[in-house]
Amino acid sequence: MERRIQSGKRAGFTIMELMVSMAIVLVVISVAVPLYQKSIIRARESVLRQNLFSLRTVIDEYTYDKQKAPQQLEDLVREGYLRQMPLDPIVGNNTSWKTIMEDASASASQSEPGIFDVRSSSEKTSLEGTPYSEW
Repeated sequence: MERRIQSGKRAGFTIMELMVSMAIVLVVISVAVPLYQKSIIRARESVLRQNLFSLRTVIDEYTYDKQKAPQQLEDLVREGYLRQMPLDPIVGNNTSWKTIMEDASASASQSEPGIFDVRSSSEKTSLEGTPYSEW
């Protein structure tokens, strides 16, 4: 089933044509992979921002309703403010959130200060150049 052209040679690609096409494919891949990786990082950063916003909002609602700040993040789930703890997409789990406790003198219940803020426990730096732990 060989195809032959009229001069008697076989039809097909030369090694040079194959090398050029492989070089083009490699250039396209070398451009596409870093863009893909950055888009994944941007997506994780977006999820982190949303999860931090949700957690902070729920902490404020809990503090307003109960007249005291939560002692642990699990209190938010236990009391029905969250179905489950949101995932920290940078670290990859939902148990390593870094909590910031409120000052005892500024707390609603001065006897037991609770969680005032929450941040990522990641030591990595964002695409913007700021550490995730400062968001």
